[in-house]
Amino acid sequence: MSSATRPTPPPGRVAVLGAGPAGMTTALGAIKAGHDVTVYERYREARPAGNILNLWPPPLKALGLLGVDIEDLGAPTDSQFRNIRGKVRVDVKQDPDVRAAFGGGFIGLLRPELYERLLLAVPSGVIRFSQQVDRIEQDERAVTLHFSDGSSAEHDVLVGADGIDSLVRRTLWGDAPKREHRLHVFGGFTFDEVDGTTPNMCVLSHNRTVQGSWTSIRHKGRDGNQWWVLTATDPDAPAPPDLKAAATRLATGFPAPLPGLIAATEPRDVQRWVLRDRKPLKQWSKGRITLAGDAAHPTSPYAAYGAGMSIEDGYFIGRALRGLDLTDLSAVRTALQSYEDPRKPHTAYQVQQAWMLGKVFHHLPAPLRPVRDLIFDHTPFLQKVAGDTNPKTINRQLALIVD
Repeated sequence: MSSATRPTPPPGRVAVLGAGPAGMTTALGAIKAGHDVTVYERYREARPAGNILNLWPPPLKALGLLGVDIEDLGAPTDSQFRNIRGKVRVDVKQDPDVRAAFGGGFIGLLRPELYERLLLAVPSGVIRFSQQVDRIEQDERAVTLHFSDGSSAEHDVLVGADGIDSLVRRTLWGDAPKREHRLHVFGGFTFDEVDGTTPNMCVLSHNRTVQGSWTSIRHKGRDGNQWWVLTATDPDAPAPPDLKAAATRLATGFPAPLPGLIAATEPRDVQRWVLRDRKPLKQWSKGRITLAGDAAHPTSPYAAYGAGMSIEDGYFIGRALRGLDLTDLSAVRTALQSYEDPRKPHTAYQVQQAWMLGKVFHHLPAPLRPVRDLIFDHTPFLQKVAGDTNPKTINRQLALIVD
């Protein structure tokens, strides 16, 4: 029988655990693939994990193909790495065609607007809130979710998009300790005009032990800036009682506009994250279940790609499930493996690069820091590692994301 006359399989039953970017894009991808989808979210609403966010062109392209409105979603930016005196260490290069299509490199935005646009794209009734899953079982026929209220539900496929503390990951592969980066980041945003800012610009600056950075943002038609300061910490230490004051101290000595941006930020708009990840898994899928987003590859903000990779995961899962009879276990296994195999090298590279950058910039022994900075300031090493490779990486991912 030719593909033109082959009957379309009936819709399968896809469950997604977690209503973050990975969960909502997986739902959109699976719906586009022709399946019935239910997203189970333990909270009463879809809650952004933080405020500030950057997205590169590949996840933007995936969002558009999944039906999410990406018009005027954020501020496209040019990016530079600078030292504390303002010397440019890296110009992050961009492919001219990508720049023409997306306006620049990554976009700066706030997470709540991304969530709002995702929620508008997901059909009503797909996400079920206040659903606490306590236990997961699977056999050759189905995956069964057991809820805290004593009820249960059967599905043909389950995607665990339930974050770094994923129940689905533990069910498949057991528990493992998180990897502490021994770093924390303070971040915030303001729409006030601050001297020293440049529209559509991102500047990542470092002194010997602190990264202090800022980037343009656009949020619901308003132009502003987000900022962050990042340094070493004891992950078990309590958070500073005044986050804005702590950020202000870390930004001392950095050039404008960073101190002014922090000063202009309302205290309620300052947040803190302790950086953690998990070492890459060799395998994500087992039987009828797979992982997406931070459940599969949690990464630190140093990658500036955590949410972006989660969005890409959702797109690729949907594509893998197109035209598939989800009652056929062999077909499901093959499809889930075809999703994860090309994703693992890309995501593992981003996770490990973020880990290594944190060590180089914040955990190098004090006697070696001047040597490091001499190399970064007077050789093309950092430009080649962080700036010249960007177009190739972006183009490889864009080429994989097609309608």
